[in-house]
Amino acid sequence: MNRLFGKSKPKEPLPSINDCITGVDNRADNIEKKIQKLDIELRKYKDQMAKMREGPAKNSVKQKAMRVLKQKKMYEQQADNLRSQSFNMEQANYATQTLKDTHATVAAMKDGLTQMKKEFKKIDINNIEDVNDEMADMLEQADEVQEALGRQYGMPEIDDDELAAELDALGDEIALDDDTSYLDDVVKAPEAPDKEPGAAEPIKNKDGVLLDEFGLPQIPSATQMH
Repeated sequence: MNRLFGKSKPKEPLPSINDCITGVDNRADNIEKKIQKLDIELRKYKDQMAKMREGPAKNSVKQKAMRVLKQKKMYEQQADNLRSQSFNMEQANYATQTLKDTHATVAAMKDGLTQMKKEFKKIDINNIEDVNDEMADMLEQADEVQEALGRQYGMPEIDDDELAAELDALGDEIALDDDTSYLDDVVKAPEAPDKEPGAAEPIKNKDGVLLDEFGLPQIPSATQMH
């Protein structure tokens, strides 16, 4: 059959939306480059017209400028259409990718829920309660062991009232020991006298020299000189 009718050629894969966006953007870029060239040509014609007088020569340059301006308008419209197409395809691509991401998220959540159900089947709540009960019993036994080890033997039996009275007395003794009021008398004691009792206060002049009862400088005695 292949010899009679020939073998069909395999179909080429259709371009992706990203390829289409890239192709449209490239076409728009090429058109904008042409528009830039036309702008340069238009400025050249405008400069020529500004330097020329009215007449056939100026009209000829004006016709060329009009033709270039018309081409520029056509290219601008084509560029705008291509940019709009690219934008629409980008929006469609974004929506498509969002749907794919949502589908993947939902699939992952479903898989996680299935795994969670499998793990819950391995857990028996009764076993957990039994373990908790056994743990409580073990802790209670451990407390009993600690209490038994801390038990005191050979202690004399003492009345609680006697212990309370002794504690109060001990508190009074501690308070007496802490009393430091007896030191106040030492702090307030007067200084030692620097003259004999009953003696008059010695009189000195501004230079510190002792004066006698007449206000004259005293003559030192022989004992004071020695």
